[in-house]
Amino acid sequence: MPLGHLGVNVSDLDAARRYYGALLPALRFEPFLDHVDEFAYRPAGGKPGTYLFFYPSERPGPYSRRSTGLQHLAFAVPTRGDVVRAHDLAVSLGSVVVEEPKVFPQYPQPYFACFWEDPDGFLLEAVCHHDRD
Repeated sequence: MPLGHLGVNVSDLDAARRYYGALLPALRFEPFLDHVDEFAYRPAGGKPGTYLFFYPSERPGPYSRRSTGLQHLAFAVPTRGDVVRAHDLAVSLGSVVVEEPKVFPQYPQPYFACFWEDPDGFLLEAVCHHDRD
């Protein structure tokens, strides 16, 4: 059974709303709901996939992908060019780049990806599983 949705707690909901409002449409997501205490995106154009919900954190504290919990979110994109464009958009949003766009030979091929951190330090990935630009 496919995963229906993921809920992500963020330290600043308004900052996350601005960040993901710029990022997710480029990764083929569209707004699903927008309330004062939450917002969500779904795969664009009626495509199947996982919805993403964002909520304000109830307990402040630093996030670490090395602790129990969310390690990273990977967004599958159709071309290597889309990986590069996601990287460039992440850079323009002030994100910390962890891995530049490249082939990752340690994973089943084809695997072309880049990794960056969102404003809370969540590791995000754009990945293409095709040999096409």
